[in-house]
Amino acid sequence: MLLPEARACCADLDVRPWDEHAIRDAVLAASTALLAASPQVTPVAGAPGMWWVGANGFDAVGGEAQLARTLLTIAQQWHPDARVAIADSCVAARAATWAPRARSRAVRERDPQGVRERDPLTLPDGITIIPAGQCADYLAPAPLGLVPMDEDLRDALQALGLRTVGALASLDAGDIEKRWGPAGLGAWRLAHGDDPRRPGLVRVEAARSASVELPAAVESTEPVLFVLRAQLQRLLRECVEDGRAAASVAITLVLDAGRQYPIDDIGSEMRGHTHVPETSDDTTTKEAGRRESGRRKESLPAPSSLTPSSLPPKPLAVPAHSAASLLSIPQRSITREVRPARPLARLEPLFDQCRSLLERWSIPAPIIGVTVSIPATAPLAADQGDLLIPSWRDAAMNAEAVFARLRAVLDPDNTGTVVVHPEAGDSHRPEDTGRWISADAMTLGAAPIPAPIPAPFTSTSPTPNTAAVLRLLDAPETVDVESPHGIPDAVWWRGRRLSIASADGPERLSGDWWRADAYARDYWRCVADDEGELLLYHEAGSQWYLQGWYD
Repeated sequence: MLLPEARACCADLDVRPWDEHAIRDAVLAASTALLAASPQVTPVAGAPGMWWVGANGFDAVGGEAQLARTLLTIAQQWHPDARVAIADSCVAARAATWAPRARSRAVRERDPQGVRERDPLTLPDGITIIPAGQCADYLAPAPLGLVPMDEDLRDALQALGLRTVGALASLDAGDIEKRWGPAGLGAWRLAHGDDPRRPGLVRVEAARSASVELPAAVESTEPVLFVLRAQLQRLLRECVEDGRAAASVAITLVLDAGRQYPIDDIGSEMRGHTHVPETSDDTTTKEAGRRESGRRKESLPAPSSLTPSSLPPKPLAVPAHSAASLLSIPQRSITREVRPARPLARLEPLFDQCRSLLERWSIPAPIIGVTVSIPATAPLAADQGDLLIPSWRDAAMNAEAVFARLRAVLDPDNTGTVVVHPEAGDSHRPEDTGRWISADAMTLGAAPIPAPIPAPFTSTSPTPNTAAVLRLLDAPETVDVESPHGIPDAVWWRGRRLSIASADGPERLSGDWWRADAYARDYWRCVADDEGELLLYHEAGSQWYLQGWYD
């Protein structure tokens, strides 16, 4: 559904931007909740809000019907119209979650005796159980769009008049393979209910956190560093014992808010206590194995970052004997995260990054407690050193410490925009022909270097290449242009008057007439004294803009 269609259905629609961190946290929270029903839970890649859940071995605890009810109850915490389907294959289970409610009941009536044996009670709406061995029959009338395949293959099948999964399954496998190769044969097998995808066995790690109450309130971060180093060393030791490395480290400072904020404004019941929820770049549940057989289920609650169970803020954990003295002080907590370029299990580089963070952290009140946690981990890498050199030190450690300090200076808010790479855009507007997107420095460093583009011809002339490159500003800046005869003669830019020696133009550039922000611009390429070539433009009867310069 497009946004205008959605607004037509709901005039008060609240449109929010897609938040990868919120979606990832919500998927992690829902996956953790689904583990209460089955040990095999796998979020579907590229489809937030959909999970594969293992449905084997539940005969002694109520069977598939009881499992489906449990999953539906859990999924409805995120969406009241959640759906659950159990089938022999993932493709059939996914198709069943998209089926109308009436069709779900028809499937249950197909094998009433078997349903009564497995489920003596009536299944509620939102649950579909496809009898064993009937995936192909169930998929036959389903639309072809419910079978995952390449778009080119889907268009080719629709051009031949194939609209349903059964029509694809009726074709000969040999003809499919000859015409469309392995991709076509894979889609044909899915149409028969033969799906190699399986949910994996996941592991939920225990929370790694350590809290310390300081004996007295401190206003500098130096005493905090001693506490932080000891607690971080203990947490990293636990990670190494489990074969994990820290993907992020969260530091929470508990402040004596009574010293900074009036007691009357905070109150005796900690109304001023706030907590910044932790976010993670890496999930802590990983697929540990895959089963070759079994029945599968799929639940489809709509993803949302505002859910009753999506990662509630974690309270500060302190020993029981000190909790009373700590909570008796009006307080608030602030949390910041350190995210290394790659997961680490070594103390020194992580501590250097934490120290850089604390050095630039503006603390609004005295500190009375510290909590160090590792909210995200990853498998431990097998870094090796030379045993014959006692002073061996990983070279990456020094580089990571340098990058950590650069990130602390250039990106104090940890927005992830320090390392970027260009991405081409499909537009005729100069400002939309390319953009910078965030990137992982380690991934870019490991990527192969693109091969150089060969020159179209080989020139033996000693004349150097004088082609200019257009350097665009982040956003076009408004300028005042003196044009007594319709041709730019001088431009006022950033408080300076620049005389224009020559101007080439106008060149009309227009497009996007079907959109609300259609444009029609007259571009001028002007040579300014002491500034080189500038690119100016204006629209009919509008302000002049300077968009960039030629280098």
